[in-house]
Amino acid sequence: MNTGTDLDLTLTRAPRLMPALGKGVLTGIGKRPRPDAPLPAVRLTLPGVRADPARTAAYAEVCGFAAHAPVLPVTYPHILGFPLAARLMSARAFPLPMLGLVHTTIEIVQHAPLPADEPLDLTVYAAELRPHRRGTEAVMVTEARRDGELLWQDHSTYLARHRTEAPSAHPTPSPTAPSPAAPSPTAPLPPRAEWRLAGDLGRRHAAVSGDYNPIHLHPLTARPLGFPRAIAHGMWTFARCAAEAVPEDAHAVRITSEFRAPVLLPTTVTYAATGPTFELRAGPSHEARLHLTGEAEIRS
Repeated sequence: MNTGTDLDLTLTRAPRLMPALGKGVLTGIGKRPRPDAPLPAVRLTLPGVRADPARTAAYAEVCGFAAHAPVLPVTYPHILGFPLAARLMSARAFPLPMLGLVHTTIEIVQHAPLPADEPLDLTVYAAELRPHRRGTEAVMVTEARRDGELLWQDHSTYLARHRTEAPSAHPTPSPTAPSPAAPSPTAPLPPRAEWRLAGDLGRRHAAVSGDYNPIHLHPLTARPLGFPRAIAHGMWTFARCAAEAVPEDAHAVRITSEFRAPVLLPTTVTYAATGPTFELRAGPSHEARLHLTGEAEIRS
């Protein structure tokens, strides 16, 4: 639930991402997440955001999109808006501790192509909290508008893991939350591509996204946080699949994914797809570890 009347704040510049993440570590101390906690009704808007051509091209190259395309990659507004989301989630009034939050699902709806050289007005807000079988999820929404018209929207869910009273309970459905990605099929999807991921992929994606979470950078910084090696950013795995699933000339797109398991670096992964459904696995067989599932609905 929220605290009542919405508070709309217009920013004059983008928040700095890493200080916001650092603040979130401190403000999360002592928080006790629960799905019925008050949710601050704050909406942050950053008008006139222009994507830097060089940085956009570098992002496209790392994630497998066409470089120097006339339109933004379908996932790029999430990168532009994430510093605003981090500012909201790092606030003391935000009910979930930012440290340890797990990105569980994402839904992007793009209503029209986004020309790379035209500014966007970005708005970010927390839509709701909801119970999850492993804790509490927050639904964060990012919207991109031009001249007041909604062109792009992202619903992302972030899970704070904690003990629950009913571990077997399923998440409560919500009209504002992203639709769950399609469940893994009983037979493996046809392999479409195999990608060799280098050990420095996390550092390369951090350089183009601004997300320098230590779990992505090096085994020495990942091990204290519970990982034997650095792991790929979840948003890289999603973006790399989107680059395969979404044609560059698509007019309108709805793409959803559920993150299943981290990708340890270095490794080789298999992208598989049939119709609108896709998945990313540790190998070509159905028994291989499943990292991500999703669907892409395309209107050219």
